[in-house]
Amino acid sequence: MTYRVEQDASRRQEFGGYDYSIFRDDKLVALYWHDHRGDEHEIEFVGGRSEPWPVGRMTDFLEGGGPEPLRLSARAITYLDSKLA
Repeated sequence: MTYRVEQDASRRQEFGGYDYSIFRDDKLVALYWHDHRGDEHEIEFVGGRSEPWPVGRMTDFLEGGGPEPLRLSARAITYLDSKLA
């Protein structure tokens, strides 16, 4: 199984949160967001179940961005595997 994360910047406002879609093998499995500072974050799985602070801090969940490709961290992948089993 492979995971992919995509940022949805279409609705973002200045100082607004960041929204992401998480796919497993090209199937949407969850939506993830964090506030503009990365202080608060939450994941909502397809089907409606949500959890705040899925793996510590936002920077423990996402890696890259800017000049680097955005990707899920190893901890995020382990977390998703356990929740989607």
